[in-house]
Amino acid sequence: MLDKLLPAIRKVVVGQDRVIELLVATLLVEGHALLEGVPGVGKTLIARTVASLLELEFKRVQMTPDTLPSDIIGCYVFNPKLNDFVLRKGPIFTNILFVDEINRAPPKTQAALLEAMQERQVTIEGNTFRLPRPFMVIATQNPIEMEGTFPLPEAQLDRFLTKIVVREPSTEELVEIMSRYYEIVETELKPVVTRRELLDAMEKVRRVRVDDNVKLYIARIVEEMRRDPMVRLAPSPRGALALYLLSKAMAFLRGRNYVIPDDVKYVAEAALSHRIVLRAEARLSGRKPEDVVREALSRVEPP
Repeated sequence: MLDKLLPAIRKVVVGQDRVIELLVATLLVEGHALLEGVPGVGKTLIARTVASLLELEFKRVQMTPDTLPSDIIGCYVFNPKLNDFVLRKGPIFTNILFVDEINRAPPKTQAALLEAMQERQVTIEGNTFRLPRPFMVIATQNPIEMEGTFPLPEAQLDRFLTKIVVREPSTEELVEIMSRYYEIVETELKPVVTRRELLDAMEKVRRVRVDDNVKLYIARIVEEMRRDPMVRLAPSPRGALALYLLSKAMAFLRGRNYVIPDDVKYVAEAALSHRIVLRAEARLSGRKPEDVVREALSRVEPP
């Protein structure tokens, strides 16, 4: 899939190959992704490009402090022609829902996404509706601007399979972006992977083999973080499952039907860093959750 996707994506997105790999891997195991990066690094462009090339329906929601849950999931409205209430579906009824600046929405609206992300369904006035398959939420948040925002609670962060940091481009990439600006803006994207091919790939990822020793390796990495005295909250079993599933997807994207420790190491930071809560003294000393993941990987011996 990457052999088809990466050349097409590179026509529009300069650099960010790791971000794209992790995003596609997250989609293959039907997870959700949180993109974190400063404004202008191409978070929306990456999400829209991947959706366009995968023949998936894409909808975008801009979160604001006055966004209501009904603006996301929909509501019943009165139709005078029918003299009855009819369902007006919200943007959540799509394949890829791009939630821009999710931390600008109030907690009530953020919580409206929880059922959809976990159960793949929404409940509107007592009626339950299934969401299309595949369904993925790609949310963004700005790490530098905190005024007028509502930080995501740990329970909601845990619903995201991955947190992917979108880095700023290098000097060479910045020059290429300027040189290709009009080409990038005017490029018309056509799907290179059909929805049927994507669903088939998801089934193949399920059959990727994970040896018991690799499963034990994943469990020991998570256990090592729990032992860290500076960690107040370590990844839950859901975090270990995220690392397990993401490793399977990465092995598949690299052309293998089995997982090796290098796959686990490659995705560990994206799968676990947002599930770690540090003690106050650790934050004051400048330690980050990413450091905890790297240290755990260095201490646990791979099989």
